[in-house]
Amino acid sequence: MPSAERTILVTSALPYANGPIHIGHLVEYIQTDIWVRFQRMRGHRCLYVCADDAHGTPIMLKAQQEGVTPEALIARVGAEHRADFADFAIGFDNYYTTHSPENRAFANRIYEGLRAGGHIVTRAIRQAYDPVKEMFLPDRFIRGECPRCGAQDQYGDSCEVCGATYSPTDLKNPVSALSGATPVERATEHDFVRLADFEPMLREWTGSGALQPEIVHKLDEWFQAGLQDWDITRDAPYFGFEMPGKPDKYFYVWLDAPVGYLASFRNLCDRRPDLDFDAFWAPESTAEVYHFIGKDIAYFHTLFWPAELTGGGFRRPSAVHCHGFLTVNGQKMSKSRGTFISARTYLEHLDPEYLRYYFAAKLGAGIDDIDLSLEDFVQRVNADLVGKVVNIASRCAGFIHKRFEGRLADRLADPGLFSAFVERGEAIAELFEGREYGRAMREVMQLADQANAWIDERKPWQVAKEPGREAELQAICSLGLELFRVLAIYLKPVLPRVAERVESFLDVPPLAWADLDRPLLGHRVRPFTPLMTRVERERVDAMVDAAKPRTAPAESATPVTGSVVGIDEFAKVDLRVARVLAAETVEGADKLLRLTLDLGGETRTVFAGIRSAYDAAALVGRLTVVVANLAPRKMRFGVSEGMVLAAGPGGKDIFLLAPDEGAEPGMRVK
Repeated sequence: MPSAERTILVTSALPYANGPIHIGHLVEYIQTDIWVRFQRMRGHRCLYVCADDAHGTPIMLKAQQEGVTPEALIARVGAEHRADFADFAIGFDNYYTTHSPENRAFANRIYEGLRAGGHIVTRAIRQAYDPVKEMFLPDRFIRGECPRCGAQDQYGDSCEVCGATYSPTDLKNPVSALSGATPVERATEHDFVRLADFEPMLREWTGSGALQPEIVHKLDEWFQAGLQDWDITRDAPYFGFEMPGKPDKYFYVWLDAPVGYLASFRNLCDRRPDLDFDAFWAPESTAEVYHFIGKDIAYFHTLFWPAELTGGGFRRPSAVHCHGFLTVNGQKMSKSRGTFISARTYLEHLDPEYLRYYFAAKLGAGIDDIDLSLEDFVQRVNADLVGKVVNIASRCAGFIHKRFEGRLADRLADPGLFSAFVERGEAIAELFEGREYGRAMREVMQLADQANAWIDERKPWQVAKEPGREAELQAICSLGLELFRVLAIYLKPVLPRVAERVESFLDVPPLAWADLDRPLLGHRVRPFTPLMTRVERERVDAMVDAAKPRTAPAESATPVTGSVVGIDEFAKVDLRVARVLAAETVEGADKLLRLTLDLGGETRTVFAGIRSAYDAAALVGRLTVVVANLAPRKMRFGVSEGMVLAAGPGGKDIFLLAPDEGAEPGMRVK
């Protein structure tokens, strides 16, 4: 058992406030919540805070699209996030927002501290500007060809194909993702943090054991390449905090987003007189502070964030724990396959404790991706939780209730077996502490197998039929329930709501790790009710169907080939209005144009054999009709993600199909 109480503050990465929580997000929050609940069960003081990341251009633009203020958008999304997390039993002590007075105050403090320390330089830069929308473009709102590998339709800061990072000015044939216009360069003045000033501190901290080896290795690459100055300014229009003394200049969202950890905790401290903010965040603090994040944002949390904290006069985290991504059935989550599942869609069909257990059974301390195999999900939850753990209680509780009025025996039928179960507690605790949840679950299931085997050997159902063996029957079933109680303690961080039902059944206070070796001798339990039901495959299939878009998905579309098709086949063709954001010739292809199309907020690349009839520049801004659910086709020039509709004999006589007047991108053509 732990020798002294620890004081711990834990955070998860802040979800962006422009969309719903999905099961990929939940990997992180479930991982964190399990660790927090475990620490509390061990008797430690462990606090868990988080917040919505509520600033940035995407939120501003989405609010405009919906015809609401950014404040209204983030308030609505924040309420949805809170509801989803609560229903998944994520036990935050405080869930806040970065659009708060506390966040503004801490962002200003950090900025002023960095400036006072000589770590900020102001210089003129040239930046991409959308002449149609009349605004500077964030990197992610510029699309074009990767300067390294030539991949089409890549972001302005990195390539998803080859992994290259670069400046938006390096993109070939760039276009604005907002208007389709070619960005122009305009001069502006920005503030930069001299990140290299913090290199000695960062090298020491990153090498202190605070990070996983895989992350340290990646950081070594960044150190060797040289730490670059960090642009912390964004120009109006922008939804965020205006920088002190700099009208129309705003903090870049990645400066004030992690500040949300401080702000959320400050907000909690202001409502809790027992909490002292400085006891956790002052440089001399002896409290432990841990961040749980995805590996994709390690750069910000292991370089920028420690530099911000140092500049603002705060302590650095005790550790940053990174995790991998989630795949479903071995592939990236897909809306068309129904595997891009929101938290709410899951909750409408399945018990959240199923997913908490399945993720726990997969998670380790590294940054490897984990896979949610829906077939394995059904089998593992049913076999482990229902078939093994809950089965122990259901096999024994009936006899105790019917034959002994709910009273457990005054002795242990097999003290050695009970001790063996309790003794595994420290090893399982070490696995929880080290975030090796998968190994911990395997240990628990091995114990469950032992308990079931012990019950099978003693056959209480047979003993119950034989006169004079009442005491033996009571002892067998009582020990079965004792072993079940121990397993419930081990599983409580993972299955908090099942644990609550177990506590009610056993009629005991909330179970803690210290209760392991305290058997309920002579104790009276309540009548047993089912603790968990089996996962039904039909409900999983219904969830997948509900997650699919209303239109037919690309993977299941029936190709319209041949001379005759039935009406049912034809009805599967999804015709959509699209706006041409960009059009360009394809080197090495005499007939093709590469079109970048806007389908109502979704951007696609389509290759069309219309070069002989249309000038590329004349197509920009034009509306046309596209087959939206045609399976993507890989060509030597790239991947074509649909088909524009055209008619004519060929040559110059090719005519793009145009929608009716008043049509908007994304509208379905009937």
